[in-house]
Amino acid sequence: MTAFAPDSLVLNRKLPLWYQVSQSLRASILGRRPDDPLRLPTEERLAAHYGVSVLTMRQALKELEEEGLISRHRRRGTFIEPGARRGAPRRLLGSIDTVVAQQSGEPTTVLGHGPAPVPAELAEYFPGLDTIVSYRRLRADGESGEPVNWAQNAVRPEIAARIDVADLERWPMTKVLRDLAGVRIGRITDTVEARLADPETAALLRVPLLSPILHHTGVTYDGDGRVVDVARICYRGDRFAFSVTVEADPMGEPPPR
Repeated sequence: MTAFAPDSLVLNRKLPLWYQVSQSLRASILGRRPDDPLRLPTEERLAAHYGVSVLTMRQALKELEEEGLISRHRRRGTFIEPGARRGAPRRLLGSIDTVVAQQSGEPTTVLGHGPAPVPAELAEYFPGLDTIVSYRRLRADGESGEPVNWAQNAVRPEIAARIDVADLERWPMTKVLRDLAGVRIGRITDTVEARLADPETAALLRVPLLSPILHHTGVTYDGDGRVVDVARICYRGDRFAFSVTVEADPMGEPPPR
């Protein structure tokens, strides 16, 4: 029986190899033609194809098996499930207003909120403050209910006093700050980087410990240049690809994040 031929892959040594291989093989499986064979090459051949160890290849295949994309049969081999289907990664395109529209439709749970000491890693953003108000939220996919990201916001106490927590179950924080709390937003800086899931993130997003995630840090400044909110958001690495164009509105204010 002819075996399915996966695409090639250029490995990034800064990320777990098993994860990169599983993602590449997943894309090949989901993008296969109807007449492509269902049988995968052996572990050894796949490992040679990707330039990784058999152990790494085995871990990548285990991930795909747990997702229901493949099935493994002793002595017979590994096969693609004919009905295998996985939701496409969420791609955030266009202006930030478009992102807000997408996120507003996602079920959001407020995991907790309240006063907290200023985290050491955020002290530079809140000089002279000992306490901020922390908000923790979890977003899920609207169809499957699967968690897709979770966020921690650190907000200045006097601003937090104007926030109704119920609004955070409907809208992104920046929209609440601008449109409901009356904050005149001057600018927003966003940083996205690859990280590995810590125990809390892995548990909340239901991903393996140390699997890659996209970690987003967004710092919101008011019109006087003072930081009013620092958002730290962890996105599932297999659900999001970012392609964002930030456009100011006619009044010169940045749109909500």
